[in-house]
Amino acid sequence: MSDKPANKYPVNLLDTPFPMRGDLAKREPGFLKQWQDGQIYQKLRAKSKAQGRPKFILHDGPPYANGDIHIGHAMNKVLKDIILKSKSLAGFDAPYVPGWDCHGMPIEHQIEKLVKSDKDAIKANPAIHSRIVEYRKTNGLDEKDIHLPSSFIRELCREYAAIQVERQKVDFIRLGVLGDWDNPYLTMNFKTEADIVRTLGKIHGNGYLVKGQKPVHWCVDCGSALAEAEVEYEDKVSAAIDVGFEVVDKAALSAAFGGVNVGDLSAKAVIWTTTPWTLPANQAVSVHPEFTYDLIATEKGLLILVRELAEAALKRYDIDANEVIAQAKGAALNGLLLQHPFLSRQVPIICGEHVTAEAGTGLVHTAPAHGLEDYQVGLKYHLPVDNPVANDGRYISTTEHFAGETVWKANPKVVALLEERGTLLANKKLEHSYPHCWRHKTPLIFRATTQWFIGMDKQVGAETLRDKANRAVDATEFFPAWGRARLEAMIKNSPDWCVSRQRTWGVPMTFFIHKETAELHPRSTKLLEQVAQRIEQEGIEAWFKLDAAELLGDDAAHYEKLKDTIDVWFDSGSTHFAVVKQREDLNHGDDSRPAADLYLEGSDQHRGWFQSSLKTACATVGHAPYKQLLTHGFVVDGKGMKMSKSKGNVVAPQQVINQMGADMLRLWTASTDYSGEVSISDEILKRTADSYRRIRNTLRFLLANLSDFKAENAVATDSLSTLDRYALVQLGAFQERVTAFYDKYEFHLAVQEITAYASEELGSFYLDIIKDRLYTMGADSQGRRSAQTVLWHITQALVRLLAPITSFTAHEVWEVLNGKDDSIFLDAWYVIPAVNDAEQLNQQFALVREVRAQAQKDIEVLRAAGDLGSSLQAEVVIAATGDKLSALQALGDELKFVLITSKAEVIEGEFNIKVSTSTQEKCERCWHYHPTVSTIAAHPTLCARCDDNLHGAGEVRTHA
Repeated sequence: MSDKPANKYPVNLLDTPFPMRGDLAKREPGFLKQWQDGQIYQKLRAKSKAQGRPKFILHDGPPYANGDIHIGHAMNKVLKDIILKSKSLAGFDAPYVPGWDCHGMPIEHQIEKLVKSDKDAIKANPAIHSRIVEYRKTNGLDEKDIHLPSSFIRELCREYAAIQVERQKVDFIRLGVLGDWDNPYLTMNFKTEADIVRTLGKIHGNGYLVKGQKPVHWCVDCGSALAEAEVEYEDKVSAAIDVGFEVVDKAALSAAFGGVNVGDLSAKAVIWTTTPWTLPANQAVSVHPEFTYDLIATEKGLLILVRELAEAALKRYDIDANEVIAQAKGAALNGLLLQHPFLSRQVPIICGEHVTAEAGTGLVHTAPAHGLEDYQVGLKYHLPVDNPVANDGRYISTTEHFAGETVWKANPKVVALLEERGTLLANKKLEHSYPHCWRHKTPLIFRATTQWFIGMDKQVGAETLRDKANRAVDATEFFPAWGRARLEAMIKNSPDWCVSRQRTWGVPMTFFIHKETAELHPRSTKLLEQVAQRIEQEGIEAWFKLDAAELLGDDAAHYEKLKDTIDVWFDSGSTHFAVVKQREDLNHGDDSRPAADLYLEGSDQHRGWFQSSLKTACATVGHAPYKQLLTHGFVVDGKGMKMSKSKGNVVAPQQVINQMGADMLRLWTASTDYSGEVSISDEILKRTADSYRRIRNTLRFLLANLSDFKAENAVATDSLSTLDRYALVQLGAFQERVTAFYDKYEFHLAVQEITAYASEELGSFYLDIIKDRLYTMGADSQGRRSAQTVLWHITQALVRLLAPITSFTAHEVWEVLNGKDDSIFLDAWYVIPAVNDAEQLNQQFALVREVRAQAQKDIEVLRAAGDLGSSLQAEVVIAATGDKLSALQALGDELKFVLITSKAEVIEGEFNIKVSTSTQEKCERCWHYHPTVSTIAAHPTLCARCDDNLHGAGEVRTHA
């Protein structure tokens, strides 16, 4: 039914201060100020504590304090806010303490750029650069001197991180995220730094911290080892070479191949590698013990190749004539000595399960200093871990042929030397996936260095740390479910975690090591706590300025401070102890359970924060730090492409907020299925805006028709009209569905439910029907107040269900509906009055809606034929029997209002619906066609119902 225009006979067309246009970008900052001035977050914490609400702890994964937030940050923070607001409305004490990751290479790198007077860096950080200039001037240093004291560099890093935190904080708050923004956690807070150190001490005390010279991913640009989470894989073109290792003992070769006569022919075991630069570190050639290897006679001598790859390999060597003269299992070749292709070193053939027959030759060049599998098989055979490559990626001075060369420049020189020595069988180009530094985007090298590791397979008691981590994954609930398999794979394949770094800006590994043996001081645990207490007061600088003698006394002559810092992933990974367990507002108070109920981050954090947190928790308390893990996908553009400035497809959250408002960004976040990649574009945001407008228009209609209604005007539930009681039943079912979606973190389904309810259940059904009562009946009439009572319940419920998502709009509705003395965020899900005959109403209206749908179709046929205009010109006769007849008759005259026709008659007979055009005159006020029109002398254009409603002596007619 359309809104009726005003005429000489007034109707109840009311207005509301809730505007049709949200104008969110301009108005939201004012609402935000109200939350801040009213201390809504603090009041919510106090109320939750006073009510003894159970805690729900979502621990914030700290974004890195560097650069402006991007759309992925915005989505992440909004998802967290939606969860916590919905949990609060559900009756939980759900605090939000935002955090920031503040140490590490990216910040240190920014300061290095400023020290080197990088123009872009200076433009972005003029205040810090001024401090550098002033420092040089005060200390008499040349303006180009880049060798500034480490203590000053750390001071600048701390200042830079603090500036970045404040910049990001402004944008996060603008999103409408409620939280303890005045007291966030920063990994560079002195207390947090101290507790990170204590976490490392607990891991050491539990026996999981080990020292070793193992191959690790090494970034030459960083000058440091990298954790698995800091490694990205990109395509790289490498030289793929086949190299012959000459067999030293022909008799041993003959015996290995079953006594075949090899004569004086040259015989070579052929390896294939894409890293020629690692050949100076070669210590063996690995074969698989169960594979079959061919001894092949060729024009280039005897070649040993695995059977499955021999044909392809010979083709690479341009060899046509060949003959397999013998075959042997890899196990038979074990111990056969080979000559290194260009060094005066003999190396053995060894057996390793890591050898595959997928590519190459089936024989693997083995350099324990440059590969994890090489290292592991080398331990079995007691091979030396000979690393000829220094921290800067250059060969050390004693490296024969290549001293002083970088490994990348050495590659072609290695190939040239092999060709010169006659040991190069093939040299091809190969594009393959190769590890890169996630910061510098440059290729990494694997090199053995003395580092500190958290041992995944070290047996402590009955279990290894890997066993504990696997058990912890089993006990965790995943959203979406596929996250389990991903984290399981990460834990299964995770090597020992290298937690030491050779950087300046980081939490130090506060151990004392013996100057000769490099062993830890026997009182390390006690000493570490003493250092932690100092860090708690002075920050990490307390360690760097510490004189060892202050704690060690005479032992200081034999011990020195460890210079390494801790991997920054350990910082954030230990915040379940360093933050959650240290803050009263976050602490569950039960050490036997996970510290947090939920961790929520992007899908890349299975290899990052989810994993580092799991390992530190399992190594300290024996279980996961979280009960649930929620993963969201990456944000891509409308075509599914990764965002980049060069493509010009970046959507900045600041721009969206400034143009459309934060609620639009929040609605987009909630509307999207975050379990996969999340798309955003101008077109997608336009569709989001359309959805928002439909919801807002519904809210405006509700508020306008409640503008003359107060709670005391409400009609008792049992006294509501049949339709109104049914609408209340539908409201209860709707709220149950939406809150269930909130509980399962399925926000896109919640949005779909809300949108459908607003447009279909309300717009196309209930509101369409009750407009007649709202507009035409007496303002205080029973029929109108009955409808308004249900509108009140609908609006109270709907505004709460919207509050976690469109928080600013919900705040605005709340103020119009309930006044400014309270906040929606201090409330709970609405308690909808129970309807005693709910099931009966559902059955009754299932039939009514079926009849209504058929009647509307028939009316459309008549309208298309030009036989009638609006549906009010129609009259309907419905034939039915049995329960159907009873259900329809029970509605009485209310049925015609549900059908939005001027007449609805129910008769007994075989089920049938007949629609005809009314022959009565039209009421000027209500637009119904009725026989009483023109029968009232004083008001001939009105029907009797309208005449009574306008001029009656107190009698209110709901029906003619």
